[in-house]
Amino acid sequence: MINVRGDMAKIGYVRCSSADQNPARQEQILKQAGCKKVFSDMLSGKDRNRPGLQAMLDYIREGDVLYVESISRLARSTRDLLQIVEELQTKGVQFVSEKESIDTSTPQGKFILTVFAALSELERDQIRQRQAEGIAIAKQQGRYQGRQPIQFDKYLFEQLYKQWEDGDITQKYMCKKLHMSSATLTRRIREYRSNGKS
Repeated sequence: MINVRGDMAKIGYVRCSSADQNPARQEQILKQAGCKKVFSDMLSGKDRNRPGLQAMLDYIREGDVLYVESISRLARSTRDLLQIVEELQTKGVQFVSEKESIDTSTPQGKFILTVFAALSELERDQIRQRQAEGIAIAKQQGRYQGRQPIQFDKYLFEQLYKQWEDGDITQKYMCKKLHMSSATLTRRIREYRSNGKS
């Protein structure tokens, strides 16, 4: 992506977990680093669905550098951090974290991120191994029943299905009333039709 602003910019990102926290300290650190524009969120970092984060990712351009006070401000999980940094690198954007002294424009910074990626992969493998071991033990003890089907109100489904077929309601409305995802509802409709109910 071409930097239409015509120059390299230092962009800051600030996040506080709640409105009770003051972002002033983070903002001061980023201003001292030379950031002219700072995006912020007053939300938990447990997921990527943050308006300030999305606005920053839309704004930042090739040649820019993203600054954060610490990596925990950008992401709470190693997986999210690596995904965001990878997205930045795809755009040609470097990443700097002041607290951890990470700078992806340097070999040392790239090495640290490689270590993070390896640790994240190890963690995922350990979780999968524990799950497999737990299932194996449950099977030996006769307690494992596999994934249980989602229970739903069949009478309500039939009522809503007829209204949907008549064009009176949408599938989105059906999902809301039945507390189902769109994929699950589509599967239920297919099963319902295959049983000759329509």
